[in-house]
Amino acid sequence: MSTITVPQGTSYVAGSLLSTVFLLTYQTILVSKHRKLAKIEYPRLYAEKAEMDASPAAIKFNCVQRAHANTLENIPQVYMMTILLAAKQPVVAASALGLWVVSRVVYTRGYSTGNPSNRYNAFGRLTYMPSILTLLFGSIYSVYSLIVEGI
Repeated sequence: MSTITVPQGTSYVAGSLLSTVFLLTYQTILVSKHRKLAKIEYPRLYAEKAEMDASPAAIKFNCVQRAHANTLENIPQVYMMTILLAAKQPVVAASALGLWVVSRVVYTRGYSTGNPSNRYNAFGRLTYMPSILTLLFGSIYSVYSLIVEGI
């Protein structure tokens, strides 16, 4: 039986993974708040077009709901890339995920204005692309290294 060695810095990865819980909680609270303001009853996911035409609150609700849904759609692959990168470079993985979380907060705040084009501002672009590209190419490198090492 072989021994698994956890790289130095893995605790940072744990912290960055935990930060995603706070991100999702923040988004969930925003969705609940805007659902009440727009008077959109459960189990409906989004306001109808007529409701949006009649109420800016319904538009904001749809925007906040979409920001949360987009995060949920992307988080599985972000987790996977983080874990793969952490096998070789845990501090880089933790930093990239932390930056991704910051980019999602900026994205959510912009989207929650009710103007979907506000979801991508300059700061959001400067944080999102480096974070996701670091995770992507770093995880590819980690997998390649593990294969070459025969692990």
